[in-house]
Amino acid sequence: MRWKSGRRSQNVEDRRGTGLSRRGKVGGGGIGVIVLALIAMYFGVDPRVVMQGAEILNNTGGAQVQTQSQPIPAGQEQAAAFTSVVLGDTEDTWNQLFPREFNRNYKEPTLVLFSGSVKSACGFAQAAMGPFYCPGDQKVYIDLSFFDDLKNRFGAPGDFAQAYVIAHEVGHHIQTLLGISKQVMTQRQRVSEEQGNALSVRQELQADCLAGVWAHNAHKARNILESGDIEEGLNAATAIGDDRIQKQTRGYITPESFTHGSSEQRVRWFKRGLEAGTADSCDTFSTRQL
Repeated sequence: MRWKSGRRSQNVEDRRGTGLSRRGKVGGGGIGVIVLALIAMYFGVDPRVVMQGAEILNNTGGAQVQTQSQPIPAGQEQAAAFTSVVLGDTEDTWNQLFPREFNRNYKEPTLVLFSGSVKSACGFAQAAMGPFYCPGDQKVYIDLSFFDDLKNRFGAPGDFAQAYVIAHEVGHHIQTLLGISKQVMTQRQRVSEEQGNALSVRQELQADCLAGVWAHNAHKARNILESGDIEEGLNAATAIGDDRIQKQTRGYITPESFTHGSSEQRVRWFKRGLEAGTADSCDTFSTRQL
């Protein structure tokens, strides 16, 4: 991927080197976590981001969380620069597309780099949960060590595979700006868990499609793609499908529990956005066949 001459975003907040530690006791225990989870649900965030992140508290005996200085992981300078450039490219792309497709200006998100664990408006999160977007503060959160996991654990190496992940999270920001995230969460509160999971799948596949829309338009405007990049992106979409992850982690698949979509679905919708290049090609909520 041709990125080194690209513009770096000014919307990067670097919290690496700041970790979480304990001090004192937290009153109310799990009640506070539940409140945060409800807030996350209101803003369209999967409450598991908060509930799993609460392990930070549980593992320290219900301790109060505060920040402390930690060394920044070595060898991340290029990954940080790359992430900033990709974010800048999504800004350039969606600043052009939003007025044309939605008759409104694009509001750029902030991307937070962190190491280990982080506090967001949606609660606490750990690096093991992977990158995520919080509508409460309209920020994308990523621990750069995830790129190593993407390569070594998921078998999806390459810079464009990493760019796909960033663009997918930006896709969730677009859904927030358009009111889609809130609509989905409102509907999820009215249906069964299985039906709610199905809605989540449609939301995630739309974000995949929007990532493809970014790639299409960025390449058209700035010639960013090199030979093999598309394959890297499709490989990443395949690697993080619910069916692939469930098979690897527990040996069997339960489609009714999918929240992000199968490998085949993620590839299909990423390709649709990549080929069409328009956001209106990403209506995953109206189609019967995902």
